[in-house]
Order: sequence, then structure tokens, then C-alpha cells
Amino acid sequence: MNHTFQVHGMTCAHCEMAVRKAVLRLDPQAKVTVDRAHDKVEVDSAAPRQDLAHVMAEEGYQVT
Repeated sequence: MNHTFQVHGMTCAHCEMAVRKAVLRLDPQAKVTVDRAHDKVEVDSAAPRQDLAHVMAEEGYQVT
């Protein structure tokens, strides 16, 4: 299932990597696309949306 999130607070490539790794820890099969310029993260994953949002928020980002 494809999910799109607004993820605020990503300011650098390290931030992108942190978000990507957090999602992949939850679902190693997920496909993650990060668009830092537009604060957007697209995730193709079987994991529940709320779980995906939670792991990104645990990294310190505001997720909507």
C-alpha cells in the first residue's frame, strides 16, 4: 500500500537517511522516497500507516 506523509524538520541528507532507515527497520521490504525540499515522504509498505508515522516521529520529525 502506498502512503504519503508530510514530514517536517528534515534539513539535510542525514535527516533523509534517518527517516528511510526508521521505515526500513519496521518493514525491510518497504520502498521509501524522500523529497526533503517539499517535506514529503512516500512509502510503499504493507505496514499500517500509523506505525509508519510513529517510527518517523520517533526520529524527531513532525509527521502529518
